[in-house]
Amino acid sequence: MRTLRTALLAAAAASLAVTALAQLPAAAVPAPAPALPKFLGPGQLPASLTPWTADPVRQGLPEEGSVCTAGIAPAAGTRHRDFRTELDTNARQTITVAATTAQAKTLAAELRSALETCLDRLKEQNPGLEGEALYQGRIKVEEGAHVYSIDTSYPEVGSTDIGLYSVGRDGRTVTVVEWGQLGELDGAPLEGFKKTTRTAVAKLY
Repeated sequence: MRTLRTALLAAAAASLAVTALAQLPAAAVPAPAPALPKFLGPGQLPASLTPWTADPVRQGLPEEGSVCTAGIAPAAGTRHRDFRTELDTNARQTITVAATTAQAKTLAAELRSALETCLDRLKEQNPGLEGEALYQGRIKVEEGAHVYSIDTSYPEVGSTDIGLYSVGRDGRTVTVVEWGQLGELDGAPLEGFKKTTRTAVAKLY
């Protein structure tokens, strides 16, 4: 009888232990980090006579700000990547992940406004500068992208520059793509840049 009683007590203790373990909360599993938006690759930029090369993706804002949009995007949540060719053609993509969709909408609107007023500001800062700024249309991709061109020249020295710019948004992520080289709009790869912009926004996620 003593042996049977001991066995029953041991079985009961084991049962209580199992029940107690079952009632313990499961260890919290950390949520996976959200995927970072993806950048363009060199082969996804407009065609050039010499190959594009790309710098690594860098955190924060570029040390040398963009002519038209410097000081608008916050450093927090922003990364950028610079590109170049051997023919003094350069490009840049900047991506900012905002805290909310509403903040992303506001940022995209502010960036578009900066591009729309850029030429006037450049003329104020550089007497003698001439140019033409054009809105080149909306691209239907995710929440949309908008393309601009800014053609500038200094008649006194005979230099001309053309810049192509776009602002696109996917949810709470905003990207700006810039392309520039010596020359005029007639020689710029506008359709290629629109394709690059579409790829940039579609590729974010």
